[in-house]
Amino acid sequence: MLGANGIHKMFGGDDVPASRRPASTALPMGASQPFVKIRSRAPLRLGLAGGGTDVSPYSEEFGGAILNATINRYAFAFIEPSPDWKIRFVASDLGVEECFPLDVDALATAQLQLHAAVYRRMITEFGAGRPLAITIRTSVDAPAGSGLGSSSALVVALVEAFRTVLDVPLGPYEVAHLAFEIERVDLALAGGKQDHYAAAFGGVNFIEFMADDRVIVNPLRIPRAALNELETSLVTCFSGISRRSEEIIDEQRKGMSEKMVRTIEGLHQLKSDALKMKQALLRADIPEMARVLNQSWLAKKETASGVSTTKIETLHEAAIKAGALAGKISGAGGGGFIMFLVPPEQRLKVISALNDAGGRAEGVQLTADGAESWISPTKSL
Repeated sequence: MLGANGIHKMFGGDDVPASRRPASTALPMGASQPFVKIRSRAPLRLGLAGGGTDVSPYSEEFGGAILNATINRYAFAFIEPSPDWKIRFVASDLGVEECFPLDVDALATAQLQLHAAVYRRMITEFGAGRPLAITIRTSVDAPAGSGLGSSSALVVALVEAFRTVLDVPLGPYEVAHLAFEIERVDLALAGGKQDHYAAAFGGVNFIEFMADDRVIVNPLRIPRAALNELETSLVTCFSGISRRSEEIIDEQRKGMSEKMVRTIEGLHQLKSDALKMKQALLRADIPEMARVLNQSWLAKKETASGVSTTKIETLHEAAIKAGALAGKISGAGGGGFIMFLVPPEQRLKVISALNDAGGRAEGVQLTADGAESWISPTKSL
């Protein structure tokens, strides 16, 4: 691995002498330095139980608990030297491209807030404040507002890519906490913590959230047969609605702060369900998991008024009629993906029924690895 100073020079740090800076049509590096592309990816997740209990102030006062599992959908981040001594952000899935002068302060007007916030924080905290002339390209295997933790996974992927660029010794806990701070504190975007830790660690995890930003990730050692049974019993369906979760989360937080009985009791039930779901999963007891999932869906709808919609209820009903055992929204609610537990023998029937009802349904594969980054062996494409 190249040292931080060497990487910084390679990507156009301001300690490169002006005489060595090539013309605007050339790459911002010395002629003798190699062309390097850094790539990273972080998995998206399904929230199996406990979602919402990771949101402040509930987690600080009562402690939160969540069971989630990462799936074969990813957020990707690619970093390479910029061809013209500028900072470039490209969100390929959104069709957005932005260009800025080599100045961190110039990023204040960025439309791609996540890209700008990660760049600013990483350069300021780990790059001595010296901007890098780089192009950052990203894409996510899910639409915005999916409920799969896509925005947080993207922040984790960006942090992980910068970790390699700057050669920073950060473990998964540090990557997750830094990503959480960038999204929730620096940008003040509403939400909890589970997505960052799921993306950083990967796999099936029981995660506990406590006061003072304390988080404990418990990777579950689940027998392969049990994982196979769960994977074969899972169906996901995109509702066709890309939701913005801020209003739902704000309503939940208001209910927490004002100690509204409906909200607090609903969250207590969700936390209890996370432990029950974990125990059922360790036994590979899919019927019991389905019972808990149904219970959690009812409790989740008690935490805020916009959790469910007519479209979500229509899809839920269609799946149950086709043989699904249980289902609930993934994420805060209001749209995005719905997850169902189904008897494996009824899997295709449920998928067909959901597609006929206007959803986009498919099976899902569980994954074991969290965020990872690497130096591309390809010099140029």
